[in-house]
Amino acid sequence: MDSTSHGMLFVATDVGAADEADFNDWYDREHVEERARVEGFISAARYQSVRGGKRYLGLYRTASLAAFTSPAYQAAFGRQTAWSITNLGRMLEPMRRVCAVTAVVGQGSGSWLSVLTMNPAAEATELAAHIASLGRQLAARPGFVQSYLLVPDDALSTPLPRESVQGRQLLALLVIETSSAEANDAALAQAQALLGPGAQDAACYALKWKLFSQELAR
Repeated sequence: MDSTSHGMLFVATDVGAADEADFNDWYDREHVEERARVEGFISAARYQSVRGGKRYLGLYRTASLAAFTSPAYQAAFGRQTAWSITNLGRMLEPMRRVCAVTAVVGQGSGSWLSVLTMNPAAEATELAAHIASLGRQLAARPGFVQSYLLVPDDALSTPLPRESVQGRQLLALLVIETSSAEANDAALAQAQALLGPGAQDAACYALKWKLFSQELAR
């Protein structure tokens, strides 16, 4: 996989109701900033499900996939705080994927986001071309911000402590970002109609907050 592509760490999880308040506090007060400070990371964003999927989603964009093999990233795992270890252990059926960002159409960040899981049959190059074409069609819709395909890297997508490895599939993910819930619903419906059996399940998320590494005080 092309290590010069932008990278994306995709982490989706559920969490028990009794642990949810502390889990959110940890994510907001420690984890997002901690990851945004890692060399090579561009941004860290949190989302909450409004329909389907895991309850919480974290997206961490990097300058390239090389950020996930850097000494700085490895060091981040070597100095996990007790708070981090506790909350990583609270994740229920988490999903961790380290992906190349391909087939990008548009720019910016939307406040609403849909994630469609692609079926495994499509060849990667053909799928990227198809998703780029789909993105150009979606771009004509009001409220469209950006769409892109996340292609997991097999070697880098190591599972989280409580992630099941039985039947684990590293499937490509189509992400659609829009500026409103209505625009997201419309774009998702169009994408599903165009993809047909090419997509499996879909989930919709609202942005909680986003931090760019350049905003951090060093």
